[in-house]
Amino acid sequence: MAKVVSISSDECGVRLVISCAGWDSPLEMGESICTSGCCLTVAGISEENAKKQISFDVVRETLDCTTIGSWNVGSSVNLERSLRPDSLLGGHFVQGHIDGAETVLAVTEEGEGACRIRFSLLNVDSDTIVHKGSITIDGISLTIAAVGDDWFDVALVPTTLKETTLGILKIGDKVNIETDILARTVVHTIRKMQNK
Repeated sequence: MAKVVSISSDECGVRLVISCAGWDSPLEMGESICTSGCCLTVAGISEENAKKQISFDVVRETLDCTTIGSWNVGSSVNLERSLRPDSLLGGHFVQGHIDGAETVLAVTEEGEGACRIRFSLLNVDSDTIVHKGSITIDGISLTIAAVGDDWFDVALVPTTLKETTLGILKIGDKVNIETDILARTVVHTIRKMQNK
């Protein structure tokens, strides 16, 4: 996790600066960093007060389609490097292309430090949300635990709650949702076939 240290308007949309003191590997200008699920390009790297800071330019399209437009100085975000071809794949394929934002409807403790979170299902394609399928919430690869007509649940282990922003979510908070690319592709292909 990291913290937003400044947000300022610029010719693109906004310049977002994030402090990532725990980031121990070197960064490169122009590389892609998953920032709470959004694939952003590194536009600046600096060391201020012995803390590493990364800058990103966020265009209007991204602000309109994600939760970034609602972030403030001090907001916590999840950071992750892009997957390299020689890396282990510990989840599903995540592109960093957000389908839409959904709202936390319920947070239920399940004992042993685990919990279940229910999200609205109003702004993403519900046909791509499948029980036991994959989903990405704020950049975190997860398994869908249950699906209703206008909601879905994920079950979270203590490690995920401790190491990501999902552990600080409250009812009413918004999150970035990326549906599974394989599910999206299948749904899109079937719809095209049915329309012929």
